[in-house]
Amino acid sequence: MNEYLSQVNAGSIYLIVALVLAYITVMCLVFLLKSYRAGIKIGMDKKVLNKTILSSATFTLLPSVSILLGVVALSGTLGVPFSWLRLSVIGALQYELNVAEIAAQSIGLSGLRLEEMSIGAFVTIALVMTIGILGGLFYSVFFLKVYLKKIQKSPKKEETGEKKKPGFGAHATTAMFIGLCGTFIGAYVGKAIPREGSDVMPLLVAIMAAAAMAVFEFFIQKKGKAVLENFSLAASMLIAMAGAVLIGLL
Repeated sequence: MNEYLSQVNAGSIYLIVALVLAYITVMCLVFLLKSYRAGIKIGMDKKVLNKTILSSATFTLLPSVSILLGVVALSGTLGVPFSWLRLSVIGALQYELNVAEIAAQSIGLSGLRLEEMSIGAFVTIALVMTIGILGGLFYSVFFLKVYLKKIQKSPKKEETGEKKKPGFGAHATTAMFIGLCGTFIGAYVGKAIPREGSDVMPLLVAIMAAAAMAVFEFFIQKKGKAVLENFSLAASMLIAMAGAVLIGLL
């Protein structure tokens, strides 16, 4: 087990990940500088630009807490470097955790359990996670420009006087989200059924996280506290994790 952890946390992997992230950081700084200069060139006030940069940086910190939690959750079985890389570039917390779990189960593991992991399993899981996320990247490269042109040509509902209706994309996203929730909640319910090897903890954690998110959504939607949206996911995860620890202690 220690040999596996030493392999996935090797210094060479840290170096490769650090170089990749350093390149991305430099690229972001270049785009920031070019955007700032472009704003000055078209006559934007420097105070407005500086305030925008500061507020954007501030509101980025809170949502990043959930990403940090994802790195912590994945690093126990997939190592710190790879987890750090996957959630620092184009990965998403919801995608990475789910796909890693699905890939692990597809190769015969019960899940992302350290005692079952091997370097072969790690390579397979890492490959599935990496290839899976490339779909959005290739779509953006080849089809995003066409999609944007279509959107720009479409008249706005406010201009035509028509009542705005959700499009296919909204319905497809909702259906996909419901399908994902149904799949995972169903699996948690199946694990909670009393029998040998049953485990009620995943279901309890899901319920606590959903309850916490519902409270946040109430204040966001009904009370107009839109600022809570920036850290509702991270806070719900922390609350559920804290609840799991308390239940475990009891």
